[in-house]
Amino acid sequence: MRDDIHMTGSVYLERVGLNFRVYFEQVSTLKETLLRRIHGKHDYKILWALRDISFAITPGESIAIVGRNGSGKSTLLKLIARIYEPSTGMCQVNGRVAPLIELGAGFNPELTGRENIYLTSAILGRKKKDVDQLYDGIVDFAELAEFMDTALKNYSSGMSARLGFSVATAVDGDIILIDEVLSVGDAGFQEKSRQRLEKLTSSGKNLDSRFT
Repeated sequence: MRDDIHMTGSVYLERVGLNFRVYFEQVSTLKETLLRRIHGKHDYKILWALRDISFAITPGESIAIVGRNGSGKSTLLKLIARIYEPSTGMCQVNGRVAPLIELGAGFNPELTGRENIYLTSAILGRKKKDVDQLYDGIVDFAELAEFMDTALKNYSSGMSARLGFSVATAVDGDIILIDEVLSVGDAGFQEKSRQRLEKLTSSGKNLDSRFT
């Protein structure tokens, strides 16, 4: 095994596979379930989303994952983000991961923008005292200062995405995972987002991007 894959900011996958059970028939009673198992019948099939994936990313490298829709690009990023565990093989990720995969995935529409900043930051592994210091910068970048005490359910989809991007990129990750997130907001905000990502990558962070 290479020495550089143990360094902070490195990712190493060796023959990784990930599968899911896809259920195609509902069994209504316990008796039916037991009978099916006795006769060796299953109410699901195994779907392989990823199979035999191997690569290494060293600190400071930027890569793009290219493939058709449905080929498993987003699933691979979620595996690196530790959302999924591999079914086979080894996935070694060293350092803090900042996943820009599904912006606002942890948002609660009943909570205010302010409350969602703290909620999502906690999900991403940030302590409250750290978020207190980052809060003003998150709000300024999202350009939503006057809406922080408004429930998220009253935000437009663009406003929610801008807040999600701002929160996600405020987390100081060693490895940054990006899944088609530069379409948020208007042209001006997209350019500002691009510049923020360039700043992050120029500082030596890993950047794993997913493109169709």
